[in-house]
Amino acid sequence: MDWPSLPPLAALRAFCAYAEHGNLTKAGAALNVSHAAISQQLRSLEDYLGTPLLDRSGRALALTEEGKHLAQALLLGFGAIQSAVQDLSTLGAARPLHISCTPMFAANWLMPRLAEFRMKHPDIDLVIDPRGEIVSLQPGGVDIALRYGDGAWAGLDAEILLCSPMVVVAKPSLLQDRVVQAPEDLLDLPWLEELGTTEAAHWLRSRGVAEVIRGASIKLPGNLLMQAVREGQGVAVSVRDFVEEDLKAGRLVELFTGNEGRGYHIVTRPGVQRLQARQFIAWLRRNRKTNEPESGR
Repeated sequence: MDWPSLPPLAALRAFCAYAEHGNLTKAGAALNVSHAAISQQLRSLEDYLGTPLLDRSGRALALTEEGKHLAQALLLGFGAIQSAVQDLSTLGAARPLHISCTPMFAANWLMPRLAEFRMKHPDIDLVIDPRGEIVSLQPGGVDIALRYGDGAWAGLDAEILLCSPMVVVAKPSLLQDRVVQAPEDLLDLPWLEELGTTEAAHWLRSRGVAEVIRGASIKLPGNLLMQAVREGQGVAVSVRDFVEEDLKAGRLVELFTGNEGRGYHIVTRPGVQRLQARQFIAWLRRNRKTNEPESGR
């Protein structure tokens, strides 16, 4: 559709404000500008249209017939715009903020910190959707995904939140006197994987191991995975940041490390995010700087 050339929006808005309030000072206050600025916008609009919109012959300004015609159209138009904006804002505010992440990330990073966000934003309803598989970010669905990888997801915006390599870990007692020098030395041991993922098989393939795991393979929710590893039930691939304390304390041993430069990313659809999403992302960025749970204060 070919749209006709329109006057500057600021001039139309100033004229609409004057028509609504009938006074330059009140119109300026409504738009947070001076009455002189309103007067200037009205004159520029008349110059643009080539017709008088105000009768200045009397002691007070009055709308001409042309001015009344334009004012009626603008009041209807801006009123409809305002109503639509309010409807959309209300709709966006009413829908909970939908966050997707893995159960392991939720248990080890997000949940220990989430109380601080809830204290600062008690009006924002959240849906935390912990699942192993990658979900699609569609309008009206998941707002923010927290994903592990290199950040190269086609058609999506990603920024790093937590940079931490993957490590293969196990409880020392599980290994007994086994000498582990190559990935193949672990094939006879049981392996633990988070539901919805294939981290063990993927890691072995990335190390050039074509053989399948000969030991037992156990899949379980991410929030239970590290408990099982600490109990010596199997070998697992994890993010080093989540097992750092266990490694320092000697509860687990680090067998292999890889994927430097990878980590968890804040992933969103391109474009403007709704207010609740922007507030959550801002909170994530503050936590990224400290990388420690914030105390509520």
